Amino acid sequence: MDLSKLTSAQLRQLQDQLKDELAQRATQGRAEALEQIHAIARGVGLPLKELLGSLPVRGGRTGPVAARYRNPADASQQWTGRGRQPKWVKDWVDGGNDIAGLKI
Repeated sequence: MDLSKLTSAQLRQLQDQLKDELAQRATQGRAEALEQIHAIARGVGLPLKELLGSLPVRGGRTGPVAARYRNPADASQQWTGRGRQPKWVKDWVDGGNDIAGLKI
């Protein structure tokens, strides 16, 4: 197919068709993969929940994270070092201090 001979409208239409086809194929691929997984579970005689329940969980939250920094002016203010810096940390750093000075 020579794309250089198509109009902009035809290219946009082709783009829409491509998006639809890719979405359909992704859905079909997931369905086929799920059927294969079910077939494997049936083949070994295990319920799918039991088979999948033994897989290790990755990337999930494991619980609270310990604080790594404490405000020297107010010990009740602590920060784990994750996410956006609290105002007191930003003020400390903007004041020319090293963040290491706040380590617990």
